[in-house]
Amino acid sequence: MTVEGSLARSVAETRYEDLPEDVIALMKLMTRTIVGTTVAGATAEGCPEAIDQVRAWGGPEEATLLIYGGKAPAHNAVLANSVMARALDICDGMAPGIHIGSSVVPVALAMAEANGGCSGRDFIAALAAASELTARISAVADYDGFDPTGIGTTFGAAAVAGRIMGLDSEAMHHALALAFNRAAGSFQSNIDGSLAVRYIQGFVSQNGVACAQLAQRGITGPDHYIGGLFGYYHLFCKDKRDDATLCGEWGKDWHVRQMGFKSAPSCGCTIASTDLILDLAERYDLAPDDVETIDISVGPPVYNLTGHDFEVGDNPTVNAQFNIQYCVANALINRSARLEHFDPDNVKEPHIMALTKKIRIHCDAQRISDAQMEVRTRKGRLYRAETVGPSGFPPLPLTAEQHRQRFEDNIGYGGKPLSRVNVDRLVDAVEALETMEDVRTLVPLMISEV
Repeated sequence: MTVEGSLARSVAETRYEDLPEDVIALMKLMTRTIVGTTVAGATAEGCPEAIDQVRAWGGPEEATLLIYGGKAPAHNAVLANSVMARALDICDGMAPGIHIGSSVVPVALAMAEANGGCSGRDFIAALAAASELTARISAVADYDGFDPTGIGTTFGAAAVAGRIMGLDSEAMHHALALAFNRAAGSFQSNIDGSLAVRYIQGFVSQNGVACAQLAQRGITGPDHYIGGLFGYYHLFCKDKRDDATLCGEWGKDWHVRQMGFKSAPSCGCTIASTDLILDLAERYDLAPDDVETIDISVGPPVYNLTGHDFEVGDNPTVNAQFNIQYCVANALINRSARLEHFDPDNVKEPHIMALTKKIRIHCDAQRISDAQMEVRTRKGRLYRAETVGPSGFPPLPLTAEQHRQRFEDNIGYGGKPLSRVNVDRLVDAVEALETMEDVRTLVPLMISEV
């Protein structure tokens, strides 16, 4: 069997009964997380505009526009829903920079609506198969500036849509092959601080649904989209082939276990540095006025994406989310990193801007996700700290209490909150997701009354 055929069969045939308990729990945690991030992001920059545009496009009422209400064609509804889920960048994450949940959860919900329902067990299995595919297809890549979400998660979005639609392995193969032709996105969006960052997540979901629907109608994609002359290995892996990682031990070796959940509302590449300054501030009672200089050493991937000098552009929140200087200055001044600290008005605070000028980021080719910080005070003291990586990600996962607090922070933020009654019902329903006869009952609970 070809690598492409093996992938399609694995995605199409993974059953709930095949899933280990920790993977089931992870899919439920990812679902609850995305419920929270969607509420938090509903009124963020560019999100109301996404809702307005989808409504202007019109079309069959197949899937709900979450938080806002009303329905639209499934492929358009998921664009808006995924933009909201990703907007404040406090969703799940995974090396080399993929965001899975902000696409697969909205797509799975939309397709359950569009296709007459889906049991909780089938929903979990679809999420697990799609997330595992995304994790594996990204693990073999050398994206070198391509946005990993725009490339890798496109396959996951097509996979979860196809699973909810009931595609067999042959149709799933073509859904994934078509997704290969829709994979796109650049980290330049992040560096320049544009709203395209969150819209790429929406494009991923929109493309995934369209590819699955077209495959269901018999539209074919290239058979050798992975290993062919101009396939995935050539375009996104620099001709390095790794069939073992991509297809081996499916159902036994779960790459998705490396998924993390952010401890701060910013790019994962900024979180290790945020952790270090918070640690030093607590240990030495460090105040902003004490600082002479802060030097931070990070690896090339982190430096290239978030190590540039901080400037406020057209979208201050995105500028701040993807900049170590801002995240460190903010954390030291506010003694935390919270959603409101990335509001545009807060980003422009003069005392934060001034402190960023004292922070220098250095690229250390020997590092990957680990980071080192040196703080020199005006009195000549030198404080050092080091971490193996960002909190919230293996090997530094959040506790159950931290996850719940993070969820409550998200639910309580933004301009279109859910009622407390519906929040509690959602939490209980997701906790018992495997017992649900139809996940469509979740959707009405995700509509704001504001």
